[in-house]
Amino acid sequence: MSESELPLPHLTIKGKRIRVPIVQGGMGVGVSLHLLASAVAREGGVGIVSSACLDRLVSKRTGKKLTTYEAAYNEVSLSKAAGGYAGINIMVALVRDYESSVRGAIDAGADVIISGAGLPLGLPSIQPPRDTALIPIVSSARALELICKKWEKLGYRPDATVLEGPLAGGHLGFKIDSIDLESNTLERLLPPVKDMAIKYGDFPVIVAGGIYTHDDIVRFLKMGADGVQMGTRFLATEESSASPLYKQAVIDATEEDIIVAHKPGSPCGLPFRIIKQSPMYLSALKRLREPKCDKGYVLLKDAEGKFSRCPAKESNETAFCICNGLLSSAGYNSDEEEPLYTVGTNAYRVDRIVPVKTLMDELAGKTALCLP
Repeated sequence: MSESELPLPHLTIKGKRIRVPIVQGGMGVGVSLHLLASAVAREGGVGIVSSACLDRLVSKRTGKKLTTYEAAYNEVSLSKAAGGYAGINIMVALVRDYESSVRGAIDAGADVIISGAGLPLGLPSIQPPRDTALIPIVSSARALELICKKWEKLGYRPDATVLEGPLAGGHLGFKIDSIDLESNTLERLLPPVKDMAIKYGDFPVIVAGGIYTHDDIVRFLKMGADGVQMGTRFLATEESSASPLYKQAVIDATEEDIIVAHKPGSPCGLPFRIIKQSPMYLSALKRLREPKCDKGYVLLKDAEGKFSRCPAKESNETAFCICNGLLSSAGYNSDEEEPLYTVGTNAYRVDRIVPVKTLMDELAGKTALCLP
């Protein structure tokens, strides 16, 4: 038996022994809901719900008007109901709903809260996390040290960290002109981040961005990673809540179809990886969509302290409406808005949709690779 065929080691986070060291990426909006998260949890990994727009999504599904807190509580509870470990991804950029999402997840007993799209400097101060592991997403050792120093003042340290490289999907933690630098490859970023994690308590480092196969997982574990986070592979599963058109767009995508959108791009200001044929992106390029904002999840405060500012609301020159576009790609308002398809750099390798069990067996090395 070769090394790549040996069983993967377990991953321990805050005393929780995770049988398979695979964290399913929190894909928003609406791709990572409890159906996907619970399926991953049952197979021994960590299932993750995305908090983005969760109040609308769960309210529509249940027929009851839920608050952000209630939606996070509901979805995390459902994710954990069948056993295994599950949690939630909460974007710092979702300023308006951030703290309510954190509280709802902790009260529901989330095993982990993963937080990025900005530095979650105040995460431990929102509410005592009890048994919930707090896990920041970083893209450099410097970012991790900033978080560790801030959290030390709050009497806490990360329970793990996710190191996300430039090949990931969605929002990227790099400037547009530094995404392709050799110094920013995941292989180069891992050693100093691992050293920083050791310095501040020797907590696990989970790597993400461009990891696709069992061999990829083994390679990064041998380099010192404690686990991996994967999004795109789980997007292309039967249990993901991406719309059928979204999944088909992934299957049809070529390597040249996957781009980093910027001007027009996400109103969050971060580079954003998508399929270039996404209808909302094409409309944004042609300035066909009138500026508007009727969902408001990425609104920022104005001079009066009210959540009212968003680049996609004010102009169609530089930003597309990420809230509506991603909601549509999960089937929420697809009769009203054009969808926006976000993917990781290896999405072009997907050629079929598989059940989570089949994928997890493959990634864990139990079966031969079934995808290219």
